[in-house]
Amino acid sequence: MKRMLSLLLVVGAVAVSGIAADKKVTSPYTIVTTCTMVTDIVAQVAGDKAEVKGLMGPGVDPHLYKPTRDDLTKLAKADVIFYSGLMLEGRMADSFMKMARASIPAYAVTELLDEEFLLEPEEFDGHWDPHVWNDVQAWISATQAVAGALSELDPANAAAYQANSDAYTAKLAELDAYAKKSIATIPEKSRVLITAHDAFNYFARAYGIKVMAAQGVTTESEAAISDINELVDYIVENDIRSIFVENIVSDRNLQAVIEGAKAKGHSLEIGGELYSDATGPAGTYEGTYLGMVDHNVTLITRKLGGEAPEKGLYGKLSPAH
Repeated sequence: MKRMLSLLLVVGAVAVSGIAADKKVTSPYTIVTTCTMVTDIVAQVAGDKAEVKGLMGPGVDPHLYKPTRDDLTKLAKADVIFYSGLMLEGRMADSFMKMARASIPAYAVTELLDEEFLLEPEEFDGHWDPHVWNDVQAWISATQAVAGALSELDPANAAAYQANSDAYTAKLAELDAYAKKSIATIPEKSRVLITAHDAFNYFARAYGIKVMAAQGVTTESEAAISDINELVDYIVENDIRSIFVENIVSDRNLQAVIEGAKAKGHSLEIGGELYSDATGPAGTYEGTYLGMVDHNVTLITRKLGGEAPEKGLYGKLSPAH
């Protein structure tokens, strides 16, 4: 059933995007986006040619997000819509189809990723893991998808979109290299990332770190007591000392893990807060995609015994980090 839903959403995205082939826009125009990671890259590529309006703010969980009446109005007035896709915004599928009927072009920024890149862990029960932005290479592809879509919609400014995309992609390539280098400095026995929900599988594959979570891929799922107990046993047996909360997920399950470890005589601490399915506070460096990943990589590296600059790749991380 979940695989069928994935296919229906993909078909819907193709149908909506197909409308765009005949539609053109003239700058300035309005773009509406969904989650903060999408909003940021679209704004980077669009530059001053369009106004970008994000529906979801910092710390908002896209898995659970249901569009408000105001959101539907914004979508209806948009010249173009960008969303992440891969069922991340599952509760918004009906809204996207309504926009399709209104001939408003919509694009999934993940549309250039092929099946060989996508992960389908057994516990995901038949659909792709949507958390692709945690591998920076995927968000390079997403940036290029945005540039291609905007160039198609607004050919007069295609050169500007490509230049913006190229400049931003260069920064993303630096960030990707920084992540690989930093995580590799963590002692191998300590290279285990334990988080609240299963959002870091692409991060694990890209940067060579084992990832475990108390909860499944979607924050709508519940952590079973048996899963908590198994995680506690693993932590104690492997002498893990730090676990990480997330900005969009309750720490209730991780507190249960800490208590379980304590009952076995093992001291376990919260190593800090990661930005998983949404960027950090608006108006901060962590509120950008670059800052989000820089924060995560730097915090994980330093807390697990590796070497990374205290203020991150560009020296911009806030003192709160």
